[in-house]
Amino acid sequence: MKFSQRIMGMQESPIRKLVPIADEAKKQGKKVYHLNIGQPDIKTPEEFFDPIKSFDEDVLAYAHSQGIAELIDSLVKYYEKHQIQFDKDEIIVTNGGSEALIFAMIATCDHGEEVLIPEPFYTNYNGFSSMAGVNVVPITTKAENGFHLPEKDAITKLITPKTKAILIANPGNPTGTVYTKEEIYMLRDIAKEHNLYIIADEVYREFVYDGLEFISFAHLDDISDRVILTDSISKRYSACGARIGCIASKNKDLIRQVMKLAQGRLCVATIEQIGAANLINVPHSYMEEAKAEYRRRRDVVYSALQNMDGVLCEKPQGAFYVIAKLPIKDAEDFVVWMLREFDINNETVMMAPAAGFYATEGLGKDEVRISYCINANDLEKAMNILNEGLKVYPNKK
Repeated sequence: MKFSQRIMGMQESPIRKLVPIADEAKKQGKKVYHLNIGQPDIKTPEEFFDPIKSFDEDVLAYAHSQGIAELIDSLVKYYEKHQIQFDKDEIIVTNGGSEALIFAMIATCDHGEEVLIPEPFYTNYNGFSSMAGVNVVPITTKAENGFHLPEKDAITKLITPKTKAILIANPGNPTGTVYTKEEIYMLRDIAKEHNLYIIADEVYREFVYDGLEFISFAHLDDISDRVILTDSISKRYSACGARIGCIASKNKDLIRQVMKLAQGRLCVATIEQIGAANLINVPHSYMEEAKAEYRRRRDVVYSALQNMDGVLCEKPQGAFYVIAKLPIKDAEDFVVWMLREFDINNETVMMAPAAGFYATEGLGKDEVRISYCINANDLEKAMNILNEGLKVYPNKK
């Protein structure tokens, strides 16, 4: 029996494919510090759980395909706090940010058309584009300049008659890059000049450090008709398992078309929506404390990486990830070696090989993505293990 070309061409997650090797290490009694996945350990707000605990209905019914009214209202209020104005009919609740991204691609691109994405990028963008029949055209960025965008000409030369959109995460996963005002405006101008949509993945907007200014594409009124915002509560409120996100746009015609996709999957889980609707009541101190904690963890990781021989990385300015270029030939081989062959006091480290975050073949082979979602004490131990492992790893450059 044959499988579809679509599924055969879909990338396996580089974040998760080495999990069986980590599980094998654990069975041998090793403690594994997981720096490979962006699973926050910050406590989920009680405000999420309280309305779920008090839910008392005889029938758990379908929700509206757009989302329950309480959650839509809550999202409108949330965006107002960030100087973003959406009407109720400009937001659709989705199954996490992932479904929002898939919906955005399907709604804007026909089969075989193209989306420009700065690389390295969240690896599931590859999977989402495969599902939608869309071709990814990478805008290559480099570790040496903090993965910021190249000059305008380097981007516009990638545009063809098949190009329909630019997809960008700000702050970036896996890089931690926060794009400057000049970069945001440059992409705005490109979108206007070439009649492109901008799909703005802004799930990490709260986590911007060092006094930098975060600019949402939804702040730019002159391209409001072509901006599609994709969002999620997963990282913001440490509620990854709730699978609540949204797609939002001032382009009401686009939202009406996306509603067809929302109706096709019926609805997002009702109970989780009830919990998410109450997150608007989470005190501001929760986010400030979470941001301060991630910044502290960032500093632990970055300081340690700076003191490792042969390691190159720029200071990440947002989210909770960093890409590090290591003095090795093959990062995947190194990650596997760390899990199978190396430990300190029966403890080792798991990271995500960065090649899977690139669309361009051959890039990222000597890089890893490190997620600093675990506590600072464990991060210090993990960085020491990484440093000692690099000293004795046999396949260096």
